[in-house]
Amino acid sequence: MAQVAGSPVHANPRRWLILALGLAAQTASCSFLYGLPFLVPAMRAVEGLTLAEAGTVVAAPSIGLLFTLIVWGAAADRYGERLIMALGLGISGLLLVYAGIGSHPVGLLFGVFLAAGACTASVNAASGRVVMGWFAKSERGVAMGIRQTAQPLGVGVAALGLPPLAEHFGFRAAVLLPAGLAILVALLVAWLVTDPPRPPRAPHSAGASPYRHAALWRVHGASALLVVPQFAVSAFAPVYLVAVQHWSPLAAGWYLAVVQVLGAGGRLGSGWWSDRVGSRLRPMRILAVSSCLVMLLVALGDASWPWLVLLALALAGVITVADNGLGFTASAELAGLAWSGRAMGTQNTAQNIAASLTPPLLGLVIGDSRYALAFCVAAVFPALAVLVVPVRVEHPEP
Repeated sequence: MAQVAGSPVHANPRRWLILALGLAAQTASCSFLYGLPFLVPAMRAVEGLTLAEAGTVVAAPSIGLLFTLIVWGAAADRYGERLIMALGLGISGLLLVYAGIGSHPVGLLFGVFLAAGACTASVNAASGRVVMGWFAKSERGVAMGIRQTAQPLGVGVAALGLPPLAEHFGFRAAVLLPAGLAILVALLVAWLVTDPPRPPRAPHSAGASPYRHAALWRVHGASALLVVPQFAVSAFAPVYLVAVQHWSPLAAGWYLAVVQVLGAGGRLGSGWWSDRVGSRLRPMRILAVSSCLVMLLVALGDASWPWLVLLALALAGVITVADNGLGFTASAELAGLAWSGRAMGTQNTAQNIAASLTPPLLGLVIGDSRYALAFCVAAVFPALAVLVVPVRVEHPEP
């Protein structure tokens, strides 16, 4: 059983440094995972790759990550967060250095990025698990919300750093930016992170799996359903603003950058909310209702007034990402400390599968111009999540 709020562990001010390093590790990981699309023009212009080849290379890290999340989570459960975070992130950085210092055929480049993505997956569960161990339940929502801002931060680092590096020094030199970040943060993690104390297990429940009960599966399922509207917005808002609203790509980029900053604030806000009410799943269900409604509002705006669709897209960009930290935290809390790494790895795996399927399937619905229909379809998934979230299983931590 996790230690209670007010214990020496949870009062240790060093936990904020450890949270900052977990955030830095996740940010470094995201700058690679979500930064490669910024290098597609350089891949084509400098490396001579076709669009299909560049797209395949860009997809490689996500494929590697998808197949290793649960394995790394289990390793963090057994060997500790500091070792797993530093090891996976460090190896990922070294692989990226290799990718950036020589000329490699596209097949080898795909393999290197696949392996780097598989290694950087170590950060997902381990950085979340260290938050679970060092923060009391009453402040875990905010702490996990801070950690969840790593994705927009990583995308921001990539957006600001990779295109100019690629323009002036080429694609391979640009890859050295996320490589250097990964190695630097891995060294800091190995030096400064301390694993939280591991409470003794009860002898008769040491091997008991929390997956014997349906609650964890329902949290994973609800979170996967809630990813659909999130990626409906992130995948199609840029092309929608340019093709339908006739914005310039630059204006659309600035608009979506502001929305992403607001989305990071939404993750923090939902974490603070869950701490105040002592529940992750009640706010998660309310956000599922809100996500359904805001996607219908986007569809209505597309069919009626441009000002309404712009307002609705901004709201959707905040609301549809606000539940991420809640599902992640709820998975770990329901699983317990001994299983939290595997639970968070499974949670991420379910979300990544849903995220991978959403753009191509909704793209088929949209066709040439059926955006309103696609946004209505996306609204169905959070409506289903409302029914799946297992609110009744939560109980106060003793």
